[in-house]
Amino acid sequence: QVQLVESGGGLVQAGGSLRLSCAASGRTFSNYDMGWFRQAPGKEREFVAAIRRSGTLYYADSVKGRFTVSRDNAKNTVYLQMNSLKPEDTAVYYCVGDRSIVAVTSTRAWDSWGQGTQVTVSS
Repeated sequence: QVQLVESGGGLVQAGGSLRLSCAASGRTFSNYDMGWFRQAPGKEREFVAAIRRSGTLYYADSVKGRFTVSRDNAKNTVYLQMNSLKPEDTAVYYCVGDRSIVAVTSTRAWDSWGQGTQVTVSS
């Protein structure tokens, strides 16, 4: 497994932007597929976005056109740029990693998880 630490969460007004970062350690980062999930209060954890080692991108329909996932292998970091934020984006955001993810949107498929960072969007 790879160790993951998220940062960049906070409180923002609707329409604003935040960039989350996830620093990875313990394994060769460039060999890992990376992604983001989120969990709102009282709701199940859900897929947000992912980026494979190859650079292939995946997004949940709810964030397409607003969120961008990217990675910097030299810095062992994956990012989630979040624009045009809405109150319904309020959640704890988790960074995930896997050597070779099959089911990108499944919480059970990813073998490494960060502790999460809170994002709160006020209306």
